[in-house]
Amino acid sequence: MSSISEFFKLKENRTSIGTEVRAGIATFLTMAYIIIVNPVILSKTGMPFAGILFATVLVAAISSILMGLIANLPFAVAPGMGLNAFFAFSLCLGMGVKWQTALGVVFISGIIFLILTITGVRESIIKSIPESLRYGVAAGIGLFLSIIGLTSVKFIVSSPATTVAFGGLNTTTVLFLIGLAITGFLVARNVKGSLIIGIISTSILALIASKVIPGAESLLSIPTEAVALPSLDVFFQLDILGALTLGMIVPIFTFLFTDIFDSLSTFLGVSEVGGFIEKNGQPRNVGKALFVDAIATTISGLFGTSSGTTYIESASGVEEGGRTGLTAVVTGLLFLPFMFLSPLLSFVPTVATAPILVLIGLFMMKPVAKIKWDDYEESIPAFLALILIPLTYSITQGIVWGFLSYTILKILKGKISELPIMLYIIDAFAILSLVVH
Repeated sequence: MSSISEFFKLKENRTSIGTEVRAGIATFLTMAYIIIVNPVILSKTGMPFAGILFATVLVAAISSILMGLIANLPFAVAPGMGLNAFFAFSLCLGMGVKWQTALGVVFISGIIFLILTITGVRESIIKSIPESLRYGVAAGIGLFLSIIGLTSVKFIVSSPATTVAFGGLNTTTVLFLIGLAITGFLVARNVKGSLIIGIISTSILALIASKVIPGAESLLSIPTEAVALPSLDVFFQLDILGALTLGMIVPIFTFLFTDIFDSLSTFLGVSEVGGFIEKNGQPRNVGKALFVDAIATTISGLFGTSSGTTYIESASGVEEGGRTGLTAVVTGLLFLPFMFLSPLLSFVPTVATAPILVLIGLFMMKPVAKIKWDDYEESIPAFLALILIPLTYSITQGIVWGFLSYTILKILKGKISELPIMLYIIDAFAILSLVVH
């Protein structure tokens, strides 16, 4: 035990093994929903559910453990919400890219992320990204995820007259509303693991409904077994050569850009909660943390899932007293048993995950409050990014028009000197994406 304490510097951080273990469990409970939700989203591309689940668990376990061992921070890592939506709905379903090629895109973006982190170039990229755009994109992705949840249960449907409309009340939408109410209540009461409890509760209700309500049998499929060996259906199935084409330049950049500022925003947010900010204003060990984050994205492409990223849910562990990497190691270890439960977890119906997507959308709206709405040079680009992501059903389009409008407004206001060179490079990629599109 003393060696563990010395390795993680528990005494210096005024914590104990017991506290770190409790914090790791708290973090796991708040982010365990990703074990189910990530396969649900990515399976829309035709990828096998069981294979994605194994990849999700493996990436979360390995990356979180590495975060603890290398950066000694209580930050957990797993395939990111928003990044999985871009993978499935923008890249594969929107652009018609095969999922094998999309995995190649994830892998290449991870390699570039690693290179940028090691060489220090990532810092110039981070500095060139306007804060208002970071907030707008995050909120826009939140709205996007909420729309995915609402449309997946046909609570919102397409309409030739009004574009979208209310889908009406039926067994599925009523179950969705009940699940949303249950999970929302648990969230409001700050119950640990509220999202995963909500998924389980709604799944049980769907099972009961499928047995007693005529015509509701299609709500879910009952698994024939509870445990199975991990599926390797998507393991090392990436198409790197297919991703090394002109048309994939912008998707690679989008993954890279989103991953970098998503990770940085999380590091800053959780570091503020835990008091991990150094005298220079940077989070403690941020370089090592970003290095692990880049590794997470790289192995995500290899194992068969969308990009890995640091989770804001890590704040729940910090609030429980987690102060070192032992918290992240415990969280990572807790993921491992679930790689054998794919048959049981595949039983979870869409109606049980849809409320979670809506609530995650709510959580991702928080940065909107940080946008300086009275400063129109900042707020117009942020608003365009926020609204265009859900309305175009494309994260890329929101990012592209957010950056271009920001640059144009600054130029028209005679503030060219405020624009860093790196921002022009980003704009060039944005224009290229429009041409390719």
